[in-house]
Amino acid sequence: MSDKDTSGTLFGMPYNFERPSVGRMLSAYWKPGEGMLVEKPFGIGYTLNLANWRSWLVLALAGVLLWQERSGPDVEAVEDEPVEVIVDDD
Repeated sequence: MSDKDTSGTLFGMPYNFERPSVGRMLSAYWKPGEGMLVEKPFGIGYTLNLANWRSWLVLALAGVLLWQERSGPDVEAVEDEPVEVIVDDD
């Protein structure tokens, strides 16, 4: 068995490589009274705290931007037109 730490911080970034459980995953994403970002239950870094209203704003904004990108004009359908380039030799 190895004596390496499975959780801690490295250069100020939290990490956790303990075997994930359903209870730990659910409690990590819903922490009332905490900030918008909480430590990830598995992996490196932070994740959104779904008990914070600001996290829902971030998710809504990401959804709107994704919807807008997918419903926009098809870039491939636009025909390529020649472009005039003027080079000034001074």
